[in-house]
Amino acid sequence: MGANPMENAKISMARVSLDSCVKCTICETQCPVAKATPLFSGPKFVGPQAERYRHGASVDYSLDYCSGCGICTTVCPQGVKIAEMNGQARAVMKADHMPLRDRLITQTELEGKLMTPFAPIANAALANKPIRKIVEKVVGVHHEAPVPKAKSRTFMGWFRKHEKTRTGPFPKGPIVFFHGCAGGYFEVATSIATVEVLEHIGYKVIVPKQGCCGLAQQSNGLFNEAAKAVRKLCAQLRSAGKELTIVSSSGSCAGMLRHEAHEIMGIDDPELIDVGSRMVETSEFLLELMDAGEFPIEELGRRDLTIPYHQPCQVKSQGIGKPAIRMMETIPGVTVIESGEQCCGIAGTYGLKKEKYEVAQKVGKPLFDMVKRTNPELAACETETCRWQIRKGSGAEVIHPVQLIHHALGLAGTSELRGMPWEDMKKKSKS
Repeated sequence: MGANPMENAKISMARVSLDSCVKCTICETQCPVAKATPLFSGPKFVGPQAERYRHGASVDYSLDYCSGCGICTTVCPQGVKIAEMNGQARAVMKADHMPLRDRLITQTELEGKLMTPFAPIANAALANKPIRKIVEKVVGVHHEAPVPKAKSRTFMGWFRKHEKTRTGPFPKGPIVFFHGCAGGYFEVATSIATVEVLEHIGYKVIVPKQGCCGLAQQSNGLFNEAAKAVRKLCAQLRSAGKELTIVSSSGSCAGMLRHEAHEIMGIDDPELIDVGSRMVETSEFLLELMDAGEFPIEELGRRDLTIPYHQPCQVKSQGIGKPAIRMMETIPGVTVIESGEQCCGIAGTYGLKKEKYEVAQKVGKPLFDMVKRTNPELAACETETCRWQIRKGSGAEVIHPVQLIHHALGLAGTSELRGMPWEDMKKKSKS
């Protein structure tokens, strides 16, 4: 077991890297939040510069406007752990006055469980402006912030039925699927598409009982609660088989297990290290198979479309490159245009908060405009909250890259859960 996450936040080894800061300000020029608002002093100022004076306490409260996107760490040529030390400092800063709102909006799994049985009513309420304005005043979630659509059937509800009827064969053997909270309750089509693609190419997909990874809690500074969640999840995923590859189409949740739980919260449990070392994002995994000649590329049907693609910050931070681009362009006729933008602005729960909503929209606007110019009907992105943000800001349907592979393999069904039929997607691509 590692140190208590909150204690670790005060004494983290990330502080060791601050003396490598040469004040080049590259992080400042690349920070999407600093560009959007003067309320944030910038990652260098609140990070390595302020860290020298903290001694376990906060010295600059503009730190709360950091979205936690991690771009500063990604671009730093000196290897300074800027985002990590900022995340730790924010947790310490908020420890004795954590807003109730920040506790509530981290409960994605609970929200899914409550909304699913009443999906039509929940969706109507979330689309009702007077209700949303009341929620904004009482809870602090902006009335125009992007929200998911509740589904009347969960991914596990589908999978339990599917598991009884699948026949195989599965020559590639077993593989574990980690769907994440949003993939279990809201982005169900993505989870179904992932399973059907993996089974089509010869894997027997195992889906163990699984809870939340704790990412939303971590990004809001609730380190102890996040640590409890991620440790429980690791035990659940390990129960499916201790040497099996774990695939996830929830890019940010995969990042929590591969990077953030260890680097930000200081959890060094062998169980986390084991799960993180076996975790791969779906696009990353499928491209590896394609490059190895282990994917039936010849079965991919032609799809004549140009699709804008945005890689989320928390996928960038995993250091895997941009496998989704080459994976999608393996489909004959597909041209992928990378967004060229750093961030969509949502940063998990950041863009939901009433005081940060306008900042999040300013951050995301260049991306929304790029999608509208490139293909105003269809775009691709690996993480759920980023897809909600881009849908809201651009008006386009936004899918996970695996859903395009799913369509090209001819696996798409006709129901809402299985994703739109290709003919409908084709119509969207022609606008």
